[in-house]
Amino acid sequence: MITLPGQLAIKTIHGRNGDFNVGRLTTSIGEFVVKNPELDQYPEGKYDGDFIVVEIRPATYNANGRMVIEIRAILGGMTLSNADDLSGDEAQRLSPQEVDPVDEETVAPSAPKVPPKARKKRDPRDPLVDTTPFGNAPAPASPDAEDEALFGLLWPLGEIVKLDTTIDRRTLRAQRDRLDALGYAFEPLSQEWRRHV
Repeated sequence: MITLPGQLAIKTIHGRNGDFNVGRLTTSIGEFVVKNPELDQYPEGKYDGDFIVVEIRPATYNANGRMVIEIRAILGGMTLSNADDLSGDEAQRLSPQEVDPVDEETVAPSAPKVPPKARKKRDPRDPLVDTTPFGNAPAPASPDAEDEALFGLLWPLGEIVKLDTTIDRRTLRAQRDRLDALGYAFEPLSQEWRRHV
């Protein structure tokens, strides 16, 4: 693990799984591709700061009939000091043909799935199935139940929210989109979502 000063250029790509971000980290020891999940929170731009590099390794993927080999830096954190917009030339240098990291993630092979046995569905009011005490109706679902399930331990949300970037990419993207819909805005330098009313 090493901390390096540098600049991280982030580009947003519109893929089949939704928007995702890729980055290019430029440091004194070289230039590296960055595909950490937390980048999906950031707006497209250039970010100066100190970057904790946990690992540098080669990575490959197939895209449009070609094999791409790149050197990736895995970040363990960053402290940002400045943010700026990408110029047209800088955006052009970041490949628009990137594969979504969700598609790159390999799923461990599982045992073959056996189809479930067909069961006769029973009426929920069947006295052998319904265990609700007489006179008690089931409680209606809370209007916040979906958000509570999405955010887990972060729920209820406060004025400032810092997402857990160790969760899976799809959940992180869903949290990002929901915070945006709830009126939060991501502030890159503090790496927090703040409610803007």
